[in-house]
Amino acid sequence: MVANIWVLMEETDGEPTQIGLELLTKARSLGTPTVVYLGEGSDTSFATLGEYGAEKVLHIDTGDALPAAPVAAAIADRVASGEVDLILFGQAYTDRDVAGRLAVRLGTGVLSNAADVRLVDGGVETDHEIFGGTQIATAAVSGDGPFLVLVRPKSTTPEPSGGSAPEVEAVELPDVGAAAATIVEHHVEEREGPQLEDADVVISGGRGLGGADNFGLIEDLAKKLGAATGATRAIVDAGWVPYAMQVGQTGKTVKPSVYIACGISGAMQHLVGMKDSGTIIAINKDPDAPIFGVADLGVVGDVHQVLPKLLEALNSR
Repeated sequence: MVANIWVLMEETDGEPTQIGLELLTKARSLGTPTVVYLGEGSDTSFATLGEYGAEKVLHIDTGDALPAAPVAAAIADRVASGEVDLILFGQAYTDRDVAGRLAVRLGTGVLSNAADVRLVDGGVETDHEIFGGTQIATAAVSGDGPFLVLVRPKSTTPEPSGGSAPEVEAVELPDVGAAAATIVEHHVEEREGPQLEDADVVISGGRGLGGADNFGLIEDLAKKLGAATGATRAIVDAGWVPYAMQVGQTGKTVKPSVYIACGISGAMQHLVGMKDSGTIIAINKDPDAPIFGVADLGVVGDVHQVLPKLLEALNSR
């Protein structure tokens, strides 16, 4: 019997999210994928879902409603018909909110922060990175589904399957009474350059920069290389840069082709967010810094001397 796998996906800027396409790629390796799509939707976005393997789309236009409570209720109503075995969520804000509320409605639990997920006889298994990704712990749940799993970003490489346009069914949001909330205003953070999660090159800075004013070296190099900028939790907590730039266990997980770590010692909490990058280049004046343990190329030197020389070399080309 082929398993029915649902994927929760929230629309961003009129398109499916990157993590949603990662989950959809994973879902089709496990069974028959259905996407619960939150957003305005369009023929183009639905065609993209079909290209990545979705056979059906349950379209929920959330409008100005804060989605978590009514979406969880809508999914719970559909789950009652017994048509789903596993629901995959991304490790993202709305997904976590929906998963938690849905778990309460279904009287079940949630497996969170999974790096991989497998269906086994009578249940599901998930892998979880621990000790900064140096060890893998496996969790298993059995019994009646659906099983709810939150998956880390970058756990699967999104790959189109060449599928055709999926069947699309509109799903109405139910009345959830006092749990309902409405979005009255949006604030979009101003950003320049590539987005951190999707960038092919990421340049991150740490406390070795010495102060907030010196983060300009990271930004100058990023502009020259067309890269996104990242940061460690230490300098985010110090107020040098906003939280949106944090890479690590409590920040964002990135998997660029090239990751350049500048003045970053390599604490385990940071490594877990970037260790799977294609090529890791580390610049640190401490030759014993843990970051060199994962680096493909290590430069032992002061970032205040190395980065200006690097920029000078790039400018001369």
